[in-house]
Amino acid sequence: GRRAAVGCLPGGADVAGRATGRRRRAHGGGARDLPRLRPVPHAAHAHVLRVRPEVDALGRLRPQGHGGPRAGAAVAALAGVGSAIGIGIAGQAAAGVISEDPKKFGQVLLLQALPGTQGIYGLLIAFLIMTKIDLLSGSPIDITMAQGAYIFAAAIPISLVGIFSGIAQGKSSAASIMLVSKRPEELAKGMVFPVMVETYAVLALLISFLMLNGVSV
Repeated sequence: GRRAAVGCLPGGADVAGRATGRRRRAHGGGARDLPRLRPVPHAAHAHVLRVRPEVDALGRLRPQGHGGPRAGAAVAALAGVGSAIGIGIAGQAAAGVISEDPKKFGQVLLLQALPGTQGIYGLLIAFLIMTKIDLLSGSPIDITMAQGAYIFAAAIPISLVGIFSGIAQGKSSAASIMLVSKRPEELAKGMVFPVMVETYAVLALLISFLMLNGVSV
């Protein structure tokens, strides 16, 4: 009765509203003061989570480290740059020899092909990186930023050593081609010099493989 009477007075609605607000604050606040809870996705929305693999079952962002392996595969494949330059250098010397004696084509072709192994090593490491986190399937497995950085670091040895050794091996192969042009019977000895440069590319391949194999995902 008292509440109705207050409402009938001039300005009674404002007084009643202020009284109601004070009672709500005294008992812990109204509904608008409650913290907003994030809804947990229902099983019916599982297809949404599969479409967005960066979100977990609670709607939180997962740590994404896929950039490291993708960049690592690209960096490892750069070893082919050294092979391309090295084969080009050796090819120039081989073309000069063939212009004088076409019968030596088989010998100089073998020496020219030796600098091409660095590109194969880089391709191998790049393929191993992509298969390690299942990049080829289109739905890579979840890895952390640290794991991605470790995988990227594993691609550096074969990339750098592959580039520089490929160029150096091309120069050595060109010198061996000139040797074969004068002494065709010394082909085996001429192959030793480029193969010695090849040794360091093999060591870099081993280091990259062991580093990549040591990353657990």
